[in-house]
Amino acid sequence: MKKEEIIALIEETITVRENAYAKYSNFKVGAIVIDEDGNKHRGVNVENGSFGLTNCAERSAIFSGITNGMKEIKVICIVADTTGPVSPCGACRQVIKEFSNKETLIVLGNLKKDYKLTTIEELLPYGFVL
Repeated sequence: MKKEEIIALIEETITVRENAYAKYSNFKVGAIVIDEDGNKHRGVNVENGSFGLTNCAERSAIFSGITNGMKEIKVICIVADTTGPVSPCGACRQVIKEFSNKETLIVLGNLKKDYKLTTIEELLPYGFVL
């Protein structure tokens, strides 16, 4: 992806992030997954008073994609209000791994549009695989 395409994707993800339900932490996260056909699947974190029932933005976007027929993640962009680019939790890293490959581009960003491009191998070098 070209830099201007990455910035546009981050901007779109920042907009999606506003729909997050972060009543308890006030830490809103947005994610957009682009699948193998170029379709975009959006997700936000959805918190719950029973914290174990909370769902992260990354998993929300991936699960939406799977529901709509996605087989593989081509690009995933994740944005939050962090000092540097946001980093996904361990559970999200494992779910990203399940639906990605070595070519999957992972864009970690923040509201200032700082970003880091990475791969699932860098994020989860010894992820669980069957």
